[in-house]
Amino acid sequence: MGKTTPKSLWRPLQVSTFRNLLAANFLSDVGAFMQSVGAAWLMLSFGAGPMYVALTQTASSLAFFTLALPAGSIGDIVDRRKLIIITEAWMIGVGVVLTIATIFGVMSPWLLLMLTFAISAGDAIEAPSWRAVLPELVSKDELTAASALGGIEFNLARAVGPALAGAVIAIAGVATAFGINAISFLGVLLVLVRWKRAQHPRAVPVETMGGATVAALRYVRYSPAIRRLTLRAGIVMFFASGILALLPSIAHRASASPLNYGFLLGCFGAGAIAGALVLERVRARWSTEAVASAAVILLGASIAGTAALHADIAIGGLMLIAGAAWIIFIALLSALVQNLAPDWVRARVLAVYLLIFQGGMAAGTALWGITGQHWSIETALVIAGVGTIATAAPGLVWKLPNAPADLSPWIHWPMPAIKQEDRPNLRHGPVLIIIEYIVDHGQAAEFVNAMYEYERVRRRDGASEWGIFHDTESPERYVETFLVHSWAEHLRQHTRLTQADRHLEKRIHDYARHAPKVQHLIYARVAE
Repeated sequence: MGKTTPKSLWRPLQVSTFRNLLAANFLSDVGAFMQSVGAAWLMLSFGAGPMYVALTQTASSLAFFTLALPAGSIGDIVDRRKLIIITEAWMIGVGVVLTIATIFGVMSPWLLLMLTFAISAGDAIEAPSWRAVLPELVSKDELTAASALGGIEFNLARAVGPALAGAVIAIAGVATAFGINAISFLGVLLVLVRWKRAQHPRAVPVETMGGATVAALRYVRYSPAIRRLTLRAGIVMFFASGILALLPSIAHRASASPLNYGFLLGCFGAGAIAGALVLERVRARWSTEAVASAAVILLGASIAGTAALHADIAIGGLMLIAGAAWIIFIALLSALVQNLAPDWVRARVLAVYLLIFQGGMAAGTALWGITGQHWSIETALVIAGVGTIATAAPGLVWKLPNAPADLSPWIHWPMPAIKQEDRPNLRHGPVLIIIEYIVDHGQAAEFVNAMYEYERVRRRDGASEWGIFHDTESPERYVETFLVHSWAEHLRQHTRLTQADRHLEKRIHDYARHAPKVQHLIYARVAE
């Protein structure tokens, strides 16, 4: 790939709302890492082995796995800002309960896991909406830089939070770390309350929860780029999660002080900051696929190499490399998935992405914890590292796109001309759409091939059934048919075509002698 001029990493900071949210989120993430370190160390203080310690990571990831999809559907139906405010308030409440239970000595391993899941549930519900509002704050060209800045913020918190947690736990106890986490959510809450989000009136009926969830799964199923990207993320995280799952045990193996775990996690965060800082430079020089694959290989090598080391300084050096590789891979895929989904379905697509991503994390952390418990930590690290390196192989076939397509709306379909008194009920259906094309015999093969490409677009945007038929009595006549489950869904379908679909539809229409003829039929039911 030829060299291009790298865009400024800092340009998104010119947007005041983005800048304020980034700063507030930093404080919140510092608190979250303090809570994470405190939970892992409290679990170790109960005398639990590597499996239970790893389960604190599993509890967090499991919340995302179970709640991400419905959270994404809610995020595309309701006001995303209000949803995030509610979830921040929920996490403050759970943080207070966690603190009080620890102060009064009623905490147990299973209660700790349940409360860890509960606080992560709030994060899981807000996460798709949080990511979905990012394109509302910065331009499309700034999205990768904004994701990288988010990575810097997160990993600066990863560097500061664990070190601070180690000091706080050593001086004032685990309950104090939990209390600081509860307070840390207030900054984000304040910024969100003050943010005047632009309102976008809906031109089509609001979707139901069930319909929105089905639409999300359907969109991902018929969007090959999103499907491949999401699957790759899940596979990589399944193996790479070994380093975060086992890091508390690695630190405890070398020292009984919580400061040691804070040091190693801080090294991982510092490496991630360095990785985010160089991300735009390497993207300008090499393809997205090359950068992502190289990051995965470096990450796997660092995980496997940790198994052979016992000195804190040496392990810290590998954590720097692992952190840099980790953030480069995640920032690239996070920006890509946001660019590959249009606004109407963005939160839901991000939810599916998080579901697979965190599902891989949850399964991986549990597996590597069990492996470390029954065999050894070193064995688990080697297997996880080699597996991570192997996940670069799909990149030979499933290459990541360098320039996502233009997904801005292309609303060019005229709404059906129906008299007011004859307008169908929005719930009525299914709706059968029939489109007639007249195509010259010499272009028939190319036309049919193009129509089968278009099938993916029809199904992606709402069609449950699709077909293209040839009239045997009139050889130049072709009829496309597709079913949509309700009139409301068909109205939504009119708004879902994007500029990226434009060239394919133009190609199809160029094969036809004149503009296609469209008919709308609604299933006739017996009158009651």
